[in-house]
Amino acid sequence: MACNSGRLMLVTGGAGFIGSHLVEALLEKGYLVRVLDNFSTGKMENLESLGDGRFKPDRDFELIRGDIRDFPTLMEALESVSGVLHQAALGSVPRSVKDPVSTQQVNADGTLNVFLASRDRGVSRVVYASSSAVYGDSETLPRTEGTEGKPLSPYALTKIVNEEYGRLFSTLYGFQTIGLRYFNVYGPRQDPKSQYAAVIPCFVTALLSGNPPTIYGTGLQTRDFTYVKDVVEANLAAMDAPYEACGRVYNIGRGDRVSLLDLAATLRELLKVDLIPCHEDPRPGDVMHSSADTGLASQVLGFAPAFDLKQGLEQSIEWYRNNL
Repeated sequence: MACNSGRLMLVTGGAGFIGSHLVEALLEKGYLVRVLDNFSTGKMENLESLGDGRFKPDRDFELIRGDIRDFPTLMEALESVSGVLHQAALGSVPRSVKDPVSTQQVNADGTLNVFLASRDRGVSRVVYASSSAVYGDSETLPRTEGTEGKPLSPYALTKIVNEEYGRLFSTLYGFQTIGLRYFNVYGPRQDPKSQYAAVIPCFVTALLSGNPPTIYGTGLQTRDFTYVKDVVEANLAAMDAPYEACGRVYNIGRGDRVSLLDLAATLRELLKVDLIPCHEDPRPGDVMHSSADTGLASQVLGFAPAFDLKQGLEQSIEWYRNNL
């Protein structure tokens, strides 16, 4: 812990699902932490429950209410910062299809602001969130860096833009960036109430409420579900990775595939309920199959997922039981 003492880290989107887990992990490891969040999707309760309530905003870590689209706010938030874990974004493929302008402004323009301000402030490194969505219509499985297809949604396109800026900032300015392509992250604090909520919180909360989960499409589509604590470890590994790791992007997933029908069946077994999913039309922009080849992340970052799907689901279910 002592080696991290005095090292100030900024987490953008730190009040969000993944961001709050990163804040918690950094505090546990003895870092100084600053959070920047505009609370458009992040929640104060995520920050008030860190470390089982041991860590409180504005006492144990600094909280700035602000937007990554506002450059002066970013410059203020980055004062004396050593590294940035950039999680702030508008997630969700369906949201981006409905509102591509906001997705562009936050995810692409906002991330460019983060890179520019971090460079100008002398930050040592930015580790930023990308997405498996960048693989688009590629039919290669598992997904391997370098086999990207055409994007299928505005959300995917913004993540591609982020990766290209990350590469350019490393090659043009010698600025250290590392992108992490998340594959279907899930876990405690993931919001089930938004109209754009991810599949696992939607399924869990429906079943806990005695309602059948809704599957968009046949349910034969497959995903590589990644527990949030594995994503946290990937971020910390990327922040400490050697200089040669920079300017690149890495898949962060478990490396396997689970169909939505099998996911629903596993949850029904864990929750001991017998509710058959109902089906609605497929959503535009969704990919059919996705799984991660994590060989590059393993080789360069030392990434190794520790949680299988059942372990992660059990911890997630416990949180939803206690918090909803």
